[in-house]
Amino acid sequence: MPAIDYEIHDERFGRLIHQNAGPEILWQGGRWCEGPAYFAAGRYLIWSDIPNDRILRWDEMNGQVAIFEQPCRNQNGHTVDRLGRLITCEHRGRCVSRYEIDGSRTILADSFEGKRLNSPNDVVVKSDGSVWFTDPSYGIDSDYEGDAAPMEQDGRHVYRIDSGGGVTRVVADMKQPNGLAFSPDEAFLYVADTGRSHFADCIPRIRRYTLSADGASLAGGVDFADCDAGMFDGFRVDTEGRIWSSAGDGVHCFAPDGTLLGKILIDEVVANVCFGGPKRNRLFICATTTLRSVYVNARGCT
Repeated sequence: MPAIDYEIHDERFGRLIHQNAGPEILWQGGRWCEGPAYFAAGRYLIWSDIPNDRILRWDEMNGQVAIFEQPCRNQNGHTVDRLGRLITCEHRGRCVSRYEIDGSRTILADSFEGKRLNSPNDVVVKSDGSVWFTDPSYGIDSDYEGDAAPMEQDGRHVYRIDSGGGVTRVVADMKQPNGLAFSPDEAFLYVADTGRSHFADCIPRIRRYTLSADGASLAGGVDFADCDAGMFDGFRVDTEGRIWSSAGDGVHCFAPDGTLLGKILIDEVVANVCFGGPKRNRLFICATTTLRSVYVNARGCT
């Protein structure tokens, strides 16, 4: 019953959910589902099943699921740029790449200062066309989600790719940077740290970084929210600046000031989410083995 699918911490959350409409399972059968991205022009969603080295495609018009690409270089996070092209984070490729309109693949970044990246994890595109991505080590830690390999970088960081292809490091104070998203006005960049997977003393949290006046660098970061169930992974922001984040017990919704408004409860660990549908009010949820969705009274940022 929908009533048991939600945990309301603040009365404002009650206005964001439809208590007669709970999450639904659209597909099941994955090993670790990640990286959802919605294509409005085609009315379909793609997502990764990383250990099975495949991208899947769910058709909104008929509910059918098909293989989009396999093998896919153990892709993880995805986003869609302003021209409708798919931007991907490749674990096995150790790069950020782009699918061009003609279907060809362009590598946007695979190194920094002459050394290979670890395994790009999640990615967002800013309104100026720059591409921002996280680079933890999960894809090179073992052969399960990529190829086991030594780390060449001096840590796990966040990077920016400018319009000319230049790569700069923008965050260097995290253990395992993971999901990321801009605020609606692009004044802030939010980044999740899943470092507890490797460092016992790392608090699972989202940090908020202020964009500098040049829009290409970050002026500083502050703690935004701590996770009380597992770890935050991927997340998205709605048009009012609320964050909808994956967690160990479902999806957590935070107000722009960091207040936990409520939770959408899921019986699997959630890895990532994205908004989609014609009104962008349908939240797609990649849980461990399943793809799910739920309608909310909010619209995701484009």
